[in-house]
Amino acid sequence: MSRRGGPPEVNAGSMADIAFLLLIFFLVTTTIETDAGLDRMLPPMDPPEDIDVVIKQKNIFTVNINKSGQLLVEEELTNLKDLRKKAMSFLDNGGDGTCNYCRGRKDASSSDNPSKAIISLKNDRETKYATYITVQNELVGAYNELRNREAQRLYGRDFTEMEAQYLNPETASSIRDDLKDKVQRIQELFPQKLSEAETSSSK
Repeated sequence: MSRRGGPPEVNAGSMADIAFLLLIFFLVTTTIETDAGLDRMLPPMDPPEDIDVVIKQKNIFTVNINKSGQLLVEEELTNLKDLRKKAMSFLDNGGDGTCNYCRGRKDASSSDNPSKAIISLKNDRETKYATYITVQNELVGAYNELRNREAQRLYGRDFTEMEAQYLNPETASSIRDDLKDKVQRIQELFPQKLSEAETSSSK
């Protein structure tokens, strides 16, 4: 007498439907992180030719990174640990005397005031990405330290804390409205004008 049998068959007819439902589920529930990018402001258009070029040049703080990761700041070889201090000294100089909150040296050969001061960053095509980002962080850190100083003076709290709270979508609208004017005021005192010059090639 022959045995009927073997293992029971699995009905796979609905597997496609299940897979499709799982696909829809993951598409609906998955969140995709988006990179907000880096805020940068290009320098203003060149002034008319009758303006003294020396005045325009002294308001530009040049930072060059070579392919070996070395920094040339204002044509002087500089350690990364000294970059932020030098950038702050440039931004806070107040050379023309119009900045009543600047605490710099008021050196006539350096930047006139924060609204005119521009930091120009240039790198080599072979510069390591980590080095490039580290230099950017130091330059942005120079702006943030000066903004924190003024925010503490005017409002008794750090600018970076205020800005983070203002940009947080979970912050109540009444608080955001109050923070908006304060954040904008501090940003106007030290506007972030960080220009990225065209990348150079190694020879």
